[in-house]
Amino acid sequence: MYKYIIEGSFPIKGRIKSSGNKNAALPCLAATLLTDEEVVLKNLPDIEDVRVMVDILKDLGSSVKKSGKHEYRIKTNNIKKETISPELSQEIRASILFAGPLLARVGKVVMPPPGGDVIGRRRLDTHFLALKKLGARIEIDGLITLQSNKLAGADIFLDEASVTATENAIMAAVLAEGSTIIQNAASEPHVQDLCRMLNNMGAKISGIGANILKIDGVKKLKGTKFTIGADFMEVGSLIGLAAVTRGELEIEDAAPDNLRMTKIAFGKLGIHWETDGQTIRIQPGQELKVLPDIGGMIPKIDDAPWPGFPPDLISIALVVATQVKGTVLVYEKMFESRMFFVDKLIGMGAGIILCDPHRAVVSGPSRLRGAELVSPDVRAGMALVIAALCAEGRSDIHNVYQIERGYENLVHRLASLGANIKRVSES
Repeated sequence: MYKYIIEGSFPIKGRIKSSGNKNAALPCLAATLLTDEEVVLKNLPDIEDVRVMVDILKDLGSSVKKSGKHEYRIKTNNIKKETISPELSQEIRASILFAGPLLARVGKVVMPPPGGDVIGRRRLDTHFLALKKLGARIEIDGLITLQSNKLAGADIFLDEASVTATENAIMAAVLAEGSTIIQNAASEPHVQDLCRMLNNMGAKISGIGANILKIDGVKKLKGTKFTIGADFMEVGSLIGLAAVTRGELEIEDAAPDNLRMTKIAFGKLGIHWETDGQTIRIQPGQELKVLPDIGGMIPKIDDAPWPGFPPDLISIALVVATQVKGTVLVYEKMFESRMFFVDKLIGMGAGIILCDPHRAVVSGPSRLRGAELVSPDVRAGMALVIAALCAEGRSDIHNVYQIERGYENLVHRLASLGANIKRVSES
């Protein structure tokens, strides 16, 4: 077990390249099961979640070779078993993404409920409703068993625009007989990456980037080479960090088109950046001041399905708001436990009123003090890192495994930008 030791109040400065999108890497890894030919995935982030997904693939019978720091070559001639390892499944929420590919390839999957971040109830109903429409039979008795003699195309209307349920439905439908329509589909950049990869493999998916997808099933998929896109969650986190430390940062391969709503939301906090092609530049000395709504009303930063403000950046926005002059309402609509880390921020000196599990009123700027902290999940953990880096004094952050599940080589990369951060053994 490791912890971070952080000395705050050091502005970051320099240049950094964005990592590959974690939320695209995980479904794309699962999708390699849909063919018996080799798939080469590039720009995979070097993070714990990717390593767990790779371990699950190996356990199922895939040959996996790491051909570079961010590149894997994967080939699955035969699937040895249909059961997902309980030990590996409990480590990662994305283990549910193997349901669709295994159903499509071998007609059966047995898995325990997936693990992952504890940020509230994360229902699986949408996955099962979609797979059932395609012809799966479902039994739940401790373990989850899905079986099908033959998947057939269907008209599917998802009861919520769930990213992973959309991805599972897509992966099952590409090898189903006939055509499938998925309405109320999630359309995030990572869903788009999965669709493009599958089309490169011979799938027939149209409507990519929209909320209605049409999939014409094919009998077989081939291998491909595919490059994962930039992680706009990481980019948003780095932008927030640069702003609150009054730093100067250049982020390469940042895919700024995926940050248009983030730019609007951060603009309410006085944060601005310039773009040059795929590079983003955050200038120092910005006046961090809340921009009121028309009529002088308190503005709101709230999350929504794509292309709305990403739920995974709500924790980051909340911390940033503590360093901004003025008052703002931060409204997290999707997960009822994601905001509970704010008690740690309040203990550091932040001016926050937690109205209920979903809403917090933040008034700033606040002088934060270093503290003993525990990372509850990936995004809140990164938010606490940002808080510690702009606080006065020393902070110790424990349970950093949660942070490293989603942020690649974080300590080294931040230290290279001037952050005073170390990773040490808990012993």
